[in-house]
Amino acid sequence: MPTFTALTTLQGREAAYKLGDAMERMDPAPTGVGVFEMEDGSGLWEVGGYFEESPDAAALALLAAALGAKPFTVSELPETDWVAHVRRELSPVEAGRFFVYGSHDADKVPAGAEPLLIEAAMAFGTGHHGTTLGCLRALDRLAEQGFVGKRVVDIGCGTAVLAMAAARIWPDTVLASDIDEVAVDVAQANVTANGLTGRVTCVEAAGFDHPVLANAAPFDLIFANILKGPLVALAPDMAAALQPGGYAILSGILNEQADNVVEVYARSGINLAHRDSIVDWTTLTLQRNT
Repeated sequence: MPTFTALTTLQGREAAYKLGDAMERMDPAPTGVGVFEMEDGSGLWEVGGYFEESPDAAALALLAAALGAKPFTVSELPETDWVAHVRRELSPVEAGRFFVYGSHDADKVPAGAEPLLIEAAMAFGTGHHGTTLGCLRALDRLAEQGFVGKRVVDIGCGTAVLAMAAARIWPDTVLASDIDEVAVDVAQANVTANGLTGRVTCVEAAGFDHPVLANAAPFDLIFANILKGPLVALAPDMAAALQPGGYAILSGILNEQADNVVEVYARSGINLAHRDSIVDWTTLTLQRNT
């Protein structure tokens, strides 16, 4: 059965969500609607829907005009086994001592590497994106310098690849949290698949707002691979949760946003120790004042 997509962009969060809500009421109704802020600093939001039959072009045109969006682009997608496609496209990733792979590449894990199994269907957090890769490299760099994390947390953990990487090299239990219930379920499944049950604890939380996190603080290493806006908002809480001399590895930051994030965290007493840029993305390693 063919699938159709209808995509547009417009300015402003409120208008974007209004458009997404209006699309949900279309006939034929979409099987799903997504509303996302574009990560290029333009202020644009992307709104898209998936349809099992060709959507009503006139209705889409009216919705776009009413909310100031660009005309929708409607496309028919070919029938594709997307998991098989992703498996073909995603090769293993090496980041220092860490080797991130799907089960279809289990025979490629090199001797002496720290293996991290992330299935190809879980595309975000596989290590291929510059943000995840940057965080793994930053973790490897700290470990090479002799740092040993005793109280580590991964905020906005996604697949939990960063939490699992820390658990691979250090003996203490690592915490992982995400605001999304599905992400927490995915993280827990990955922890089990990697044989790290009991070594990584996954909880659903917004930022640091969870009793398990509060009881474990202060941390000596905090990962936060999210986006600039949430990172800036988290700066005061990060300072409160990070012990003196502790490190924060932050990513999800476009290169042109990095200086601003550094400035915000410096005002909270957390200063730049290292920065690494991979294509469009910057990963920051920061250290709290002692």
